[in-house]
Amino acid sequence: MSAPSLLVELFTEELPPKALQDLGLAFATGVLDGLRVQGLATSASTVESFATPRRLAARVSAVLPTAPDRAESKKLMPVSVAYGANGEPAPALQKRLDKENATVGQLTRKTEGIAEYVFLDRAIAGVSLAAGLQAVLSETIARLPVPKLMSYQLADGETTVQFVRPAHGLIALHGDKVVDVSVLGLKAGRLTHGHRFQGVQEISIAAAGAYEEALAAHGKVIASFELRRDEILHQLREAAAKLKLSLGADDDVSRLLDEVTALTENPAVYAGEFDAEFLSVPQECLILSMRSNQKYFPLFDAKGSLSNRFLIVSNMRLADPRHVIEGNQRVMRPRLADARFFFETDRNTKLADRVPLLARVTYHYKLGTQLERTQRIDLLSREIARTLGRGGVEAPPEDIAGRAAYLAKADLLTNMVGEFPELQGTMGRYYALHDGEEAVVAQAIEEHYWPRFAGDGLPQSTTGAIVALADKLDTLVAMFGIGNLPSGDKDPFGLRRAALGALRILIELRLPLSSQFLLDAAASGLYGKINQGTQKMVLEFLLDRLRGYLRDRREQGYNSNEIEAVLAGHPQYLNHEILAKLSAVRSFLALPEAESLAAANKRVLNIINKNEEIRHQFRDPDRTLMKESAELALMDAVDVLSPVAEERFKTGDYEGSLRLLADLKPSVDRFFDEVMVMVDDQKIRNNRAALLQRVGTLMNQVADISKLAA
Repeated sequence: MSAPSLLVELFTEELPPKALQDLGLAFATGVLDGLRVQGLATSASTVESFATPRRLAARVSAVLPTAPDRAESKKLMPVSVAYGANGEPAPALQKRLDKENATVGQLTRKTEGIAEYVFLDRAIAGVSLAAGLQAVLSETIARLPVPKLMSYQLADGETTVQFVRPAHGLIALHGDKVVDVSVLGLKAGRLTHGHRFQGVQEISIAAAGAYEEALAAHGKVIASFELRRDEILHQLREAAAKLKLSLGADDDVSRLLDEVTALTENPAVYAGEFDAEFLSVPQECLILSMRSNQKYFPLFDAKGSLSNRFLIVSNMRLADPRHVIEGNQRVMRPRLADARFFFETDRNTKLADRVPLLARVTYHYKLGTQLERTQRIDLLSREIARTLGRGGVEAPPEDIAGRAAYLAKADLLTNMVGEFPELQGTMGRYYALHDGEEAVVAQAIEEHYWPRFAGDGLPQSTTGAIVALADKLDTLVAMFGIGNLPSGDKDPFGLRRAALGALRILIELRLPLSSQFLLDAAASGLYGKINQGTQKMVLEFLLDRLRGYLRDRREQGYNSNEIEAVLAGHPQYLNHEILAKLSAVRSFLALPEAESLAAANKRVLNIINKNEEIRHQFRDPDRTLMKESAELALMDAVDVLSPVAEERFKTGDYEGSLRLLADLKPSVDRFFDEVMVMVDDQKIRNNRAALLQRVGTLMNQVADISKLAA
């Protein structure tokens, strides 16, 4: 017969909704792991997590009433120390035995290495469930990912405890028996509480296996977070379909769904509506107000446009929900009226007229105001646009790029963005169009914040990409320049996000811009405000973020050796060329000659690095100093292959350039078999090193293939 399940529930006041799911999972995992450590649960035991606004609970299967006894062998001390000359226990050993409450009869001797030690061998009685669970609960509660602890007094008026919210009840049932444990001043029993308004207030749980059924039947509570979430989603979809509308993007629905799941125990979905006149306000404002402030689900028509219907997730299942719906609609109206007022008021002042007012807003006390930052981004955007145009890329006129950059931050001073910071850029687009700005300028104002997070979309216009790149580069160079570097998990200025965004724009939008040009151009606008060497620091940071970006490209699955081979030489362009070179390296590795060529290249670089005379400067080898046929053959092969490889490299045929190395292999192998580089004659030694330098240049034009050597 299998061991019974164990149920533990902690009943509290309303828990923070955004943390509830994590708290529930951490509580359940902590209980299971702790019981396993205590020997009360096995690897076959499983756990079910329950979490509602007012409870955290876990049910673990197959929990033993007492852990099995276990054998322990503890090393005490060397035999030479443990016994005296007469063979009797020395005082040190006797003192240790007294401390361990053990006898001489429990001692054994074992040899480890060259020394012999005294061990104490004994059976340790298994812990009882009550004692083990007491330790598990204390440790689990202490380790919960609590956003912020509350201190509160217990009923005795003297004892103060800390938890995320005041706790009022504790259940600990092993099968149908109460386990004698206490936490947070609460003694375990079998009583829980139902829905605050619709359920029985005190429910006696007969056994661990009857928990969620009893709560559902008598308490009107769906205890499982996942089941409650599924039920809400089912009701939402059913209600939307009935109205012939949709819920919108799955990601947006999912984020709000988790939050309303954490706010309800007995969820019911009702449909509400608002006056269609409010649809004159940009739908992003209305959607954000509904989702963020009211936790409503906006509904959309077949074209994706916002309708004047929305869905309410209530914690009350009612036969007649009229009053709930009407109450929520009354609450909704002033919110929408505020949004309309902000929108109409903001349009009375043009974005261009707001820009000078950015001089009143400090960006950073070491870096000046938002106006100064706007001017830097304006100049940098113009420079990027000019450079792209000169490079043959279809780019906007620099005046267009500059205008978009000049207006990009102006909406920070609007009422709407003041109320909803998430709408910065979005409102700038609406206001720019209202002011009569060109459509491409308005679009770029919105897009210059993109990508806002990992996986977010990139700017769709070249102008938007230019301003976005300028904005992110200014942030990186400015913050690194004054020493505000990310540290650990702290990145208050979003520098990791800015770096990844800049890289994605360069790579995925295929912009032919060198990293040196971009960093120098960004630094020029900050002259006198940033430290020397800033560009080098930012470049290293970009390379580090690029490594992570490339490792995360699941479709290619590049490994560290391949990535380091391409990045080892600090490539000039951190854009789509990186991907092309990685693809070429992958193809090169498929060649039968790849392994030996990589090993040979590693040997070549080692020889060059040991030769101080040519290490830091390029020297053409002198044929007149070549005495061996093998070195002449290698020189001939390099002379033939170098111009072909160079041409392929210039045209972006990186794979073709690397494949040429297969033709070099016989000459390289013969050279190392027949020629001694480190001879006594310095001229010949340096000349052979110079030849290898040419070989290395040819081999490493696309990537440092020595990094591919096993």
